[in-house]
Amino acid sequence: MTPRGWALLTLAGLTVVLVVIAALFIPWHRPPAPRADQLAALRDLPAEQVAKGREFRSALRPGGYTALAVGLLVALALGLTPLGSRLVELMGRPFGGHWAAQAVLGGLAVVLVADLVTLPFAAWRQSVLTRYELSTNGWSGWAVDLLKSYAVSAVIGAVALFGFYAVIRLAPRWWWAFGAAGAALLVVLLSFVLPVLVEPVFNKFTPMEQGPLRTELMSMAARDGVPVRDVLVADASRRTKAVNAYVSGLGPTRRVVVYDTLLREATPAEVTAVVAHELGHAKDSDVTVGTLTGALGAAAAVVALYLLGSWGPLLRLAGVDSVAQPRAFGLLLALVTVAGLVAAPVQALMSRRVEARADAHALALTRDPEAFESMQRRLGSVNLGDPDPPRWEYLYSASHPSTVERMAAARAYAREAGR
Repeated sequence: MTPRGWALLTLAGLTVVLVVIAALFIPWHRPPAPRADQLAALRDLPAEQVAKGREFRSALRPGGYTALAVGLLVALALGLTPLGSRLVELMGRPFGGHWAAQAVLGGLAVVLVADLVTLPFAAWRQSVLTRYELSTNGWSGWAVDLLKSYAVSAVIGAVALFGFYAVIRLAPRWWWAFGAAGAALLVVLLSFVLPVLVEPVFNKFTPMEQGPLRTELMSMAARDGVPVRDVLVADASRRTKAVNAYVSGLGPTRRVVVYDTLLREATPAEVTAVVAHELGHAKDSDVTVGTLTGALGAAAAVVALYLLGSWGPLLRLAGVDSVAQPRAFGLLLALVTVAGLVAAPVQALMSRRVEARADAHALALTRDPEAFESMQRRLGSVNLGDPDPPRWEYLYSASHPSTVERMAAARAYAREAGR
């Protein structure tokens, strides 16, 4: 069998494994959240809060979707015309056109151009956040965070680009196999490394101070049978007023992170409800499953790029002879961009199902639907969320159930529990 035949077989196998994992580990049957309860919850929310949240989201929407469209057009221009290949050549020219210079400097230049074109929309978003007093960062802080993000991305990108094209040179016929394995390994490695090395670049994390709340949270984790290394507080208030919490890391790096804004805005019972939700992610190994699906998806993407990238018409449009050339990186970026936009609704659906399961876990663990619903009200109010967003937007990009869905789920739980 030829390498292309093996690649087709590998892609089919990876696809089957991904489908099986999704079928087994994604909770497709979601907890009840009756629409009647959603509408009742919407009516119970203060009209001013609902109006402000919708106004804020409407203000963000034009720039957000224009940025998506412009980003897509730029990626297509760099990948489906000779512009990308010429840029890669230009970056490698001072180094005699060496493949490593083209791969690393040229690849980073292509990504940087795409980022710079959409930078005005990022600045516009920051201006909206500032106008609605959700951002506390200021323009200087925003610029510093942006440069930090570029620096971290450049380091990770340089390592990935050099490794990818080095594999191509070492195994020109079977690079897709080694590249797929390397991409999967990188995803797993980043799941361990990001919480420890990268997150502290943007925030300071300190253990939650000793007291009744910390004791309750650690006791709840133990009662839930979830091994959590620590509960940390992030200094999110230096850049935002938004409240949030999350779980990150695997094994020895797993920790629950709570924004300091959450501790200031919410009651202890509400904080407990949020952390119980995060424990649900740990209990159901959501980070592990997400890492596994991400690794398999990255491997499948490399194989798909090899198969699709060898299509003659695409190569001619990009002005390259082979997708394995560093000069073809613009074409790879275009294909990845299109794939990401197409896959977004499926990823959002899977995320919503996982988040709904974590909500159900929090309700069962705390047995306090009132605090859970109160927390959802607070999240929507402080974060200026639309409690019942437009259906098209919800289906395409919402990673969490809506506020009214989560409130309805709490009310359904309360009825079933006789509360």
